[in-house]
Amino acid sequence: MTRTDFLYPFIEGDERDAGPLLVDLARSAAAKGAASLALRDRTLEDNRDRLDALAEAMAARFDGGGRLFTFGNGGSATDAGAAAALFARPPAGRALPARSLAADAAVLSALGNDVGFELVFSRQLIAHAAAGDMALGLSTSGSSANVLHAFAEARRRGLLTAGLAGYDGGAMAASGDVDHLLVVPAQSVHRVQEVQAALLHALWHAVVARVGEEVVS
Repeated sequence: MTRTDFLYPFIEGDERDAGPLLVDLARSAAAKGAASLALRDRTLEDNRDRLDALAEAMAARFDGGGRLFTFGNGGSATDAGAAAALFARPPAGRALPARSLAADAAVLSALGNDVGFELVFSRQLIAHAAAGDMALGLSTSGSSANVLHAFAEARRRGLLTAGLAGYDGGAMAASGDVDHLLVVPAQSVHRVQEVQAALLHALWHAVVARVGEEVVS
């Protein structure tokens, strides 16, 4: 067995002919792309009402001066950063105040070392967030401890809370600290994160369609 068998079982250690291998790789990539697109379309349709309700609630908070805080781990940290950037520096439309709590390595490492990694997001909310703001947390499993701690702190501080999860929603689905939950019903981490990115983009579109014009004093 080769080190790549766990990724592509059809790759054998004595493979010498690149032609059939490349065909198989292309077929595998096409199948995964088709599965991702089908999951995206199904998830967007199934979450249409929940996404609209979340967009309405977020638009009202933004119009009231609220700020968006996003967070997650690993690939979800990347998506949290992309979401914050999309709201704060959009390609079109009104810029909305947003920041990723996973973006500052110095802050994350300091909090992880001093108080524990499970509190790296909640402690930042204590420092920066206030009633009227929003907390948007991402977790493929739906059960990341630091994300759940952040939701609990956000609830205590009067923030609107929204979660994106995979599988069956995990602990987020059972949490009383999550006001709005969008679930990608898949078992593959890759497919979940691909579709979560699409949900975030759809959410941004829905929010900016609802916010009022920025008032300049």
